[in-house]
Amino acid sequence: QVQLVESGGGLVQAGGSLRLSCAASGRTFSTYNFLGWFRQAPGKEREFVTAINWSGSVTRYADSVKGRFTISRDNAKNTLYLQMNSLKPEDTAVYYCAARSSVSLAVTGAGYDYWGRGTQVTVSS
Repeated sequence: QVQLVESGGGLVQAGGSLRLSCAASGRTFSTYNFLGWFRQAPGKEREFVTAINWSGSVTRYADSVKGRFTISRDNAKNTLYLQMNSLKPEDTAVYYCAARSSVSLAVTGAGYDYWGRGTQVTVSS
């Protein structure tokens, strides 16, 4: 199995940027076909943010982040990234990375096999 550790969260003003990282140890990233980012705001359900396949040729974004967030992965470094630009207060949440073995894309949490513990992102207005 793989252990996932997110980093890069913090407090930022609206309009600012953050770059999240998700480092993997144990079983390497390349064995997981899809990696994703999810987020959960206080009092809300966890929601899909974005996902990427092994080669980076397939990506999917939630409508709420399309055009502002960019997912990428470096299989050699066993690291997943999320570049977040033009942040809004409604982006405030705990962000989680997740790994999926299946070759098909999934946009629900139930489709992912392993999860990190999350990193807090807070966007002030």
